[in-house]
Amino acid sequence: MKYSTFALTVLSTVLAPLGVTGISRLGGVNTAGYDFSVSTSGDYSGTPSTPPSSQYAHFEGEGANLFRIPFAWQLMTPTLGGTINSTFFNEYDATVQAALNSGSNVYVIVDLHNYARWNGDIIGQGGPTNAQFASIWTQLADQYGSNDQIIFGIMNEPHDLNVTEWVATVQYVVNEIRNAGATNYLLLPGSSYSSAETFPTEAGPYLVDVTDPLGGTDYLLFDVHKYLDSDNSGTHATCVTNNTEVLETLVTFLQNNGNRQAILSETGGGETSSCETYLGEELAYVKSAYPNLVGFSVWAAGAFDTSYVLSVTPYSNGTDQPLWIDAVEPYLP
Repeated sequence: MKYSTFALTVLSTVLAPLGVTGISRLGGVNTAGYDFSVSTSGDYSGTPSTPPSSQYAHFEGEGANLFRIPFAWQLMTPTLGGTINSTFFNEYDATVQAALNSGSNVYVIVDLHNYARWNGDIIGQGGPTNAQFASIWTQLADQYGSNDQIIFGIMNEPHDLNVTEWVATVQYVVNEIRNAGATNYLLLPGSSYSSAETFPTEAGPYLVDVTDPLGGTDYLLFDVHKYLDSDNSGTHATCVTNNTEVLETLVTFLQNNGNRQAILSETGGGETSSCETYLGEELAYVKSAYPNLVGFSVWAAGAFDTSYVLSVTPYSNGTDQPLWIDAVEPYLP
């Protein structure tokens, strides 16, 4: 269903008094699998894996209320700009529903995990058109647009692109999602792999001007990532920073630009003493910075096995990895 301009105005009038800036403090985990084999070029080689549904009740029972479920664009719409593949959607949706059903206050980030690209070409910059990009979101809006506990993660980790053109693409897809009738929270990604560090000086000054047809900016959250290893890649087991200085700078930027909100939707570390210390300090800061920092989701569980360098996947006997117990669980909502 599409909303008229009048209807969107009415929605904005109705929603404004409800305190929409008061989104719950969120904390949880990425449950990867449907994104497996998507490269940073946006290529996809076809090896998805379904996250175990049992993990959602497991983590929710320990206090998690946020699950980010990434997927490959090519799985959801095998033809660029085409219709959603119902077979894949049904499998993906079963995972989403398992997450939502794990607790009454659980949120799910539906995360398009393609780095602002389709098979090497950048959206709106010589690759997929803005309309082709928006098409997947308007179709997902038809499926999820009436569920306010589903958050739309518009795009994972854009990088190496023209920032102002990318922000124009973000504005286009926001408009189309709202025109399709969806009132969900939307995650607006910046550049440099959604870097929390570069956000205040690179994409942030442009993204703050993205408008929401619902009115105001309460439902537009900025999507940032920051790892703790030596090159911020999230590929090393050792952590070298707690990121608090970076996040303090981000929070100052948010406060100085309309008291906006962001979510740290990817961060994490290895099973090492340095990561137990630094990740815990980082997540303690995120907790203290609410509501400017809405929360976090650590990378990663789901279909990763327990040997993956940043795994927080529970062991087969149902116990948790020490990093989760010591550095994550204390800072869940």
